[in-house]
This record gives sequence, C-alpha cells and structure tokens, in this order.
Amino acid sequence: MWRFRDKRAAKNEEVLYIQWRDINWVNNEADLQFLRNYTPQVKGQQLRVFLHGPAGAGKSSFINSVQSVLRGRIYRQALVDNTSHDSFTKEFNTFKIPKDPESFYPFVFNDTMGLSTTGGILEEDLKLALKGHMKEGYRFNPESPLPETEEFYNKCPKLNDKVHILVCVIPATTLSIMSDKVVEKIRKVREEASRLKIPQFAMLTKIDEAFPEIEVDVQNVYKLPSVKDQMRKFSVDVGIPMNCIFPVKNYYEEIELNKDMNTLILSAMKNIIYSGDDFIKFIQSQSKSP
Repeated sequence: MWRFRDKRAAKNEEVLYIQWRDINWVNNEADLQFLRNYTPQVKGQQLRVFLHGPAGAGKSSFINSVQSVLRGRIYRQALVDNTSHDSFTKEFNTFKIPKDPESFYPFVFNDTMGLSTTGGILEEDLKLALKGHMKEGYRFNPESPLPETEEFYNKCPKLNDKVHILVCVIPATTLSIMSDKVVEKIRKVREEASRLKIPQFAMLTKIDEAFPEIEVDVQNVYKLPSVKDQMRKFSVDVGIPMNCIFPVKNYYEEIELNKDMNTLILSAMKNIIYSGDDFIKFIQSQSKSP
C-alpha cells in the first residue's frame, strides 16, 4: 500500500505507508544518551572515524551536524564551502567534540580532501592514513603521496593514530552519475580497509535535494523505494552492505535543530560507534594473543 503525502510529493514518487527500515521517529533520546555516555574500555582510547568521498559530498557538514546534535545547537567547527565544486578541505585535520569545559568525547573525526577523476586526494594517501602514518596538519598533494621522509609521516603509529571506522560520504544528488574512476578509488580504499579489518560505512547525504518528498517531510526517507534503490546500487558498486549505508540530512541552511534530522544522524552514529568499539576490542584481543 502507498499514498502521497501532498501535491508536491505526488508529482514525483509514491510514498509508502510502511517504511522499509525501522527507526524510532518519536523518541531518539536513547540514541542521544548512548553517544553522550559512550566510554571505551581502555582509558585514553579514542575512536577515530575517517571520512572520505567526492568533493562537496558533505563530509565537513556531517562533522558539524554530529557536533550540533550532541551540543544542542547549530555548530560550525569544520569549515564548509558552498561556492566551489573543488574540495574545500586541503589538510589532514582531526576534529574533537567538546563534552564539557574540560574534556572531549572519546570519538574523533578526520576530514579529507575530496576524491575526483582529476586531482583530489590520492588513494595512496588514504591508505597511509588508515594505518595511522599521516600526522596532523599534512597538506594533501594531488600529485604525489606522502613520502616516508616527510616530517608529517608517522613512522610508528599508535592505536589512537590508526583509523577504526572508514566512512564514505556520497551525495544522493550525483550518485547516479558518479564517474567510474571515483567508484574504483572508493572500492580500492574499501578493499584496503577490509584487509586491515576496519569496519566501513557510507553516508548518503543531500537526500532532501535529490528527493522533493524528503524536503517536504524527512520521515519519508525510509518510505521511498528510490532511496532504497540508490543505496542498493551503491552497495553493489563498492561492496558496502546495505545495513551499513545510512541516508542523512546534514545541517547547512538551518539555524535551529530539527528532531527528524537528529534522528537520522544519531542512528548512523550509534551504529558507527558500535562497530568501531568492536574493532578496538578485536585489536586489543589480537595484541594479547600469544
């Protein structure tokens, strides 16, 4: 069964009565408290979430959106650019979210230069970052990867330097026309992460721009067959399982928080934290094995 939400949605696509993925729109407080209360078992441990994807996909906006939800107000720490089609992020930076005046949340984000067919971040640099060999402040060079002789090359990475979750950020607006070269780069980085046993997720951003039904009502996201179709196609193209792909609407024009947008962001982050924590436990168990 299906129905149309309104005349605007009716011009585009059917909106199902029953959503194809369960999510609690009424109360997201449990997910919010989970993120606020999360503590790794090892004192001082940081869970490193590494974002990559095409230029302009919304990587920096996703970081800002997570911070906005956790801090209860619109937050703009990671700089974003709405005027350029090139990557606005030029350096390897770690973003921490303040928990109180004296501490930060135990998960951090790395933003990266965007992937592209010409220029953009090199897949070799992405692989080095996964292993923790890239130091803070390194300026990405689209022409050549980070050499071992460079001062920003970390020769002896510790557990906190290594990536624990790889997140590919993809805009729904251009997913269907994404070049084969960019898809191949994503696939190769994912294969390296798989070799390192690093869990992988994908964020489908700009869903309100791609689907007018979602701009009308964010809760339509899991009622639109075309959203599921896009996620399924991306899953097949790069190999990330469907249950590791999350559509989100980042904060970029809003000046107040929106409960439904928060729900999607919190759902994605909860699953990221679960998998990242499991991976850290796996690494620790491996190091203790005889």
